[in-house]
Amino acid sequence: MNATPPKHAPLTQFPVRDGELLVGGTPVSQLAERVGQTPFYAYDRAAISARITTLKAVLPPRISLHYAIKANPMPALLAHMVRLIDGLDVASAGEMRAALDSGMTPAEISFAGPGKRPTELRQAVAAGVLLNVESETELTRIAEASQSLGLPARVALRVNPDFELKSSGMKMGGGPKPFGIDAERIPAALAQVASLGLQFEGFHLFAGSQNLIADAIIEAQAKSFALAMRLAANAPAPLRSLNLGGGFGVPYFPGEARLDITPIGQHLHALDAQLAQDHPTARLVLELGRYLVAEAGVYVCRVQDIKVSRGTTYLITDGGLHHHLAASGNFGQVIRKNYPALLGNKADTVTSGRYNAVGPLCTPLDILGNDLELPEAEIGDLLVVLQSGAYGLTASPAAFLSHPGIPEVLV
Repeated sequence: MNATPPKHAPLTQFPVRDGELLVGGTPVSQLAERVGQTPFYAYDRAAISARITTLKAVLPPRISLHYAIKANPMPALLAHMVRLIDGLDVASAGEMRAALDSGMTPAEISFAGPGKRPTELRQAVAAGVLLNVESETELTRIAEASQSLGLPARVALRVNPDFELKSSGMKMGGGPKPFGIDAERIPAALAQVASLGLQFEGFHLFAGSQNLIADAIIEAQAKSFALAMRLAANAPAPLRSLNLGGGFGVPYFPGEARLDITPIGQHLHALDAQLAQDHPTARLVLELGRYLVAEAGVYVCRVQDIKVSRGTTYLITDGGLHHHLAASGNFGQVIRKNYPALLGNKADTVTSGRYNAVGPLCTPLDILGNDLELPEAEIGDLLVVLQSGAYGLTASPAAFLSHPGIPEVLV
């Protein structure tokens, strides 16, 4: 007997009415007409707001909740986000411009990433944003920019810790990494900060991302906090900011369970109380991207053809990996697994068959779903890929094979 495959975690952020998935309260087929084409991305502003409200309810009031723009830099989405969160984190001069254009104060913008170009460092100093420093070379370049411009340079040291975030999908710290300064070299870097006359504000630690295990996140936060407290003893100025990164995951694949944020919030309350006692001028920063927007987004494409090849039925769609690399399995998956997908115009119809959904690209990598359980499909149906609000269009090779670009809408 074949075992029943594990199911996706229940996804209820998009209701169904009269058989149609509603995104932003609009039936997906009507939304496709409003957009004027398929494929497209759509992001539900109410779902984003609800996620942030739920999260803030368990966090300590003093914590600063930052949005990492790299998860989704769509301008309309960003304009919505800045009304709900406390700061923005950027990873390029382009993202910094978007953050500044959004109206977020420079005091609440931080800039991280290895290999920042000297011109980017000058731009950041001129803008007055906080630079999360990734190397000793950057410190020297920042000091040169500060002196040349006659402006103070705000810096925090990004620390590469001596531990990893267990169960994370992507490890950003621990062991040899291009990110940050190794923890054992931080005291010397702090002395360099002082000698160069830079404006020290704190530390940035980001152990990993896409973690669904609350205990693992709590352990990483505890270790990061303890490490920062030890390093602060050598700081040339009072600690003002302690960015503990993020790491909060969302369920994408069969068998994954939703992250329980309640114990994480309780733990952060304890850390915040200790920080207020030991470093009254400092505040905790939580930097999240995927967790805030991923589940609020959908990728919608249309079935163009249906064909059977040696017993396997293929849905040929007008979407594909050039728009949604992550859903194709080519954005870090070792073994390809399906994102949750459904026929948006038949959202409450009983499944009756199994289909492989592929795109129009001339490559066998162009896969949107293998062995999907779907209602009886017809040409013209709308295939909707859920969990698509983060690392979608801008994380994909949009120019591949010179297919046309696609729109994004916030509804």
